[in-house]
Amino acid sequence: MTTVALFLILFLCLLSGMPIAMGLGLASISTILFFSSDSLASISLKLMANLGEHYTLLAIPFFILSSAFLSTGGVANRLIRFAVDCVGSIRGGLAMASVLACMLFAAVSGSSPATVAAIGSIVIAGMVRSGYPESMAAGVICNAGTLGILIPPSIVMLVYAAATEESAARLFMAGVVPGLMMGLMLMLVIYVVARVKNLPAQPWPGLRALVLSFISASGGLFLIFIVLGSIYLGVASPTEAAALSAVYAYLVAVFFYRDMGPLKGVPWRHPGEGLAQAALRNAGGMLLAFPRSLYHPEVRKVVLDASKVSIMLLFIIGNAMLFAHVLTTERIPHHIAELIVHWNLPAWGFLIVVNILLLIAGNFMEPSAILLIMAPILFPISQQLGIDGTHLGIIMVVNMEIGMITPPVGLNLFVTSGITGRPLTWVLRAALPWLMVLLVFLVLITYIPEISLVLPDYIDQVRGYK
Repeated sequence: MTTVALFLILFLCLLSGMPIAMGLGLASISTILFFSSDSLASISLKLMANLGEHYTLLAIPFFILSSAFLSTGGVANRLIRFAVDCVGSIRGGLAMASVLACMLFAAVSGSSPATVAAIGSIVIAGMVRSGYPESMAAGVICNAGTLGILIPPSIVMLVYAAATEESAARLFMAGVVPGLMMGLMLMLVIYVVARVKNLPAQPWPGLRALVLSFISASGGLFLIFIVLGSIYLGVASPTEAAALSAVYAYLVAVFFYRDMGPLKGVPWRHPGEGLAQAALRNAGGMLLAFPRSLYHPEVRKVVLDASKVSIMLLFIIGNAMLFAHVLTTERIPHHIAELIVHWNLPAWGFLIVVNILLLIAGNFMEPSAILLIMAPILFPISQQLGIDGTHLGIIMVVNMEIGMITPPVGLNLFVTSGITGRPLTWVLRAALPWLMVLLVFLVLITYIPEISLVLPDYIDQVRGYK
C-alpha cells in the first residue's frame, strides 16, 4: 500500500505539471504523513542531513561555477577554433570539429546543457553558413552535447557516487574511454554522411595556425589536466579538485583571457612596448585589479547565475534523497530486489530491464532525480548478479544521456530549440537520426564492460590496489 501510494502521488504530481523537485518532496511527505510509521520530524532532519552526509555532492556547485566562468568567457570560442584546425580539413570536418569541441568543453564543464549552449550557440550558425543543412547541425550538437555528463568531470557521476557510495574518482576514470569512443562514433557517422552528401571541407590551416590555436586554447585545456590529474594522482579528492577548478576558471577568465572583469580588453602588450616593461605593467595591473575583480558586475553576475543553478539542482537532489529515504525506510528497494531476483534473470537479462526502466524514466525526469531514486534499487541487485558497480554507473549515465534528447523533459532539445529558434518538434526530428548512434553505443557499453573498466582497473593495478 505504501509503495502504491508513494508512486501514485508522484505520478499525479508530474501529470499536473508540478516541478519534479516539489513532486518528489510532496510525494515523500504525504506518504510519511498518511501511510508510514516514520516521524514527521524526520523530514526536515533528513532533508538537511542528506546534503551534509554526502561530501561528494559539495563538488557540484564548484563544477557549476567553473563551467559558468568558462561558458561566459571566450573559452568555447578558442576550443572551437582549435577543434576546427585539427579536423576541419576532412570532408564534413566542421561537423566533426563541433563534436571534438563538445568533447573538450565537456571535460571542463561536467554539464550537458551547458555544453550544448556554449558550443551550439557558435557552431550551428557557422555550419549553416558553410553549407551544412541546419537540421544536421542542430542534430549533431544536440547529441554531441550529451558528452557533457559522460566525459569527466561529470555532475551526474557525482550524484551516482553519492547514491551508491561508489568511488567518484573511479567513475571519472571509467568515463574517459566511453566518452572518447562515443565522440569517435559520431565523427565516423558524420564522415560517412559527408561523403554521401558531398559536404564541404575546410582548407588546411597549416601547422603554425594549429600550434597558435592550441596555445590560445591552452588556458581551458589545462583545466582538464588540473582536475583529472589531481584526482587520478591522488593529490586531491573530486570535491577538492572541483574547488580548485572553480578558482582556476575564475583566474583564467578574468586575468588570462581577460574576457570579463576590470582588465577586459586590456592587451598583454602594447605596440612598441618591451617584454620586461609589459611584464611589469601586467603584474602590477593584476595585483591592483584583483580586489576590484571580486566585486566587478560581470564576475558577480556569473557567480549569481551559477548559484541559482546550484540551488536548483541541490534542491532537486535533496528532495530526491528524501524520496529515496522513504523508499529505504519502507524497504521498497528490498521488495523490488526480491521480486526481480525471483524472476531468475541472468545478468544480461537484468541489464535489459535496467535499460528499459531508465530509458522510460529519462523521458519524464531530470537525471539526478532518476539516479537518486533508481540507483539504490538497482545497485544491490547488480551486486548479487556480479555486475561491477562502476560499470552499472556508466550504463546509467549513458541512459541519462539519451534522456537528455527525448521529450518531454529532454533538456538538450530545449536548449537547441532556443539556439536555433525552431520549434521543439523540428529539433526532435533533427536529433532522432543521430540518436540511433547513441542507442548502438548503449548496447556496446552495456555488454562490453571492459570499455568502461579498462582504465580504472589499469590505474588500480598501477597503484597496487589489486
